[in-house]
Amino acid sequence: MPMPMLIECSPLAIYACHPEATRGRRYPERPAPTRNDFQRDRDRIVHSTAFRRLVYKTQVFLNHEGDLFRTRLTHSLEVAQLGRSIARTLGLNEDLVETIALAHDLGHTPFGHAGQDALNDCMYNHGGFEHNLQSLRVVDELEERYPSYNGLNLCFETREGILKHCSRTNAHKLNASESNGARGVAQRFLSGGQPSLEAQLCNLADEIAYNAHDIDDGVRSGLITLAQLHDVPLFDQFRMETLVEYPHLAASPRRLLYEAIRRMLSAQVYDVINATQQAIQAAKPASVEAVRQSHALVGFGDVMQRKSMALKYFLFHQLYRHPQVMVMTGQAKRIVADLFMAYSENPAEMQSGYTVKTESVDEATRARVVADYIAGMTDRFAAKEHTRLTGIPSLF
Repeated sequence: MPMPMLIECSPLAIYACHPEATRGRRYPERPAPTRNDFQRDRDRIVHSTAFRRLVYKTQVFLNHEGDLFRTRLTHSLEVAQLGRSIARTLGLNEDLVETIALAHDLGHTPFGHAGQDALNDCMYNHGGFEHNLQSLRVVDELEERYPSYNGLNLCFETREGILKHCSRTNAHKLNASESNGARGVAQRFLSGGQPSLEAQLCNLADEIAYNAHDIDDGVRSGLITLAQLHDVPLFDQFRMETLVEYPHLAASPRRLLYEAIRRMLSAQVYDVINATQQAIQAAKPASVEAVRQSHALVGFGDVMQRKSMALKYFLFHQLYRHPQVMVMTGQAKRIVADLFMAYSENPAEMQSGYTVKTESVDEATRARVVADYIAGMTDRFAAKEHTRLTGIPSLF
């Protein structure tokens, strides 16, 4: 596969998101003198409470299981790095890609997907729970940093990228609540359109990042082995290449692992760039709006897509469904379910700001407040609260 030409400082393409052409914010603001709107969004995210909490939120392995396993924070940083590297070559807006990447997991619950699944079950009669929608809720409503409005008041383009998934029901609700230039952040889920190329890129960078680092963390944990990975073509291709060039690494499995992952990441990045360049050349979008009305343009080539799917299948069955992971998953779900019940029955057990929000409201609103409170917790705070409320010693 030919390597794409790397461009040190690529000018923005006509189909990229240009900050001066943003659809705007929910609440109009004067521009900043030294930063464009997407840079300003990035800085607001980095300084937010929700972003700081990501350092103690599970990716796959719970925080207490080891200091070197990825958390939601380190995962977000890796997505941002990959996204910016690809965006630079494609002429996309690096600032916007970085901003979306840093914000994309702000709505994740404690204990990773186990916490999300448990909270979704608890909210079954009240609209459910989905972390992408919650990430948007965090930046639109739950952050309380400014005197005139709730949320971070981010640009439409940032919010569009954060909202990766959305049901039609929730899309209608979001559209009904929007106003001014930021209207329509969920419209594509009703009309079948696409988000910006920067948002599409973040979605794929997210996948590339977690596939790679879950191999690393999985082997480090001992739950999967290098021998098992021989059956995964996307990884084993680069393991064998590495051994041909550096045969002494057969006696250094950790260095062999790192080098194979590094090569795998590079190959995926180059594949995305080549496939996306070809798709853009075929579609010839002349603006961001043309991108939104086209089919998805950012993606792997067919061969890499099949190999990536095989890797995801392997990780799902060998790591995410490993008996040891499933034990911790079950315990995490019980903690979230118990917390939801305890706070629903006695909202005064929550911090005062959330307790006030449950006064004189209907059951659905009260349940959403409880879900917001739990979703914002770190792993260790949730475990500590569970012990306080139930008397059951923490397992974490």
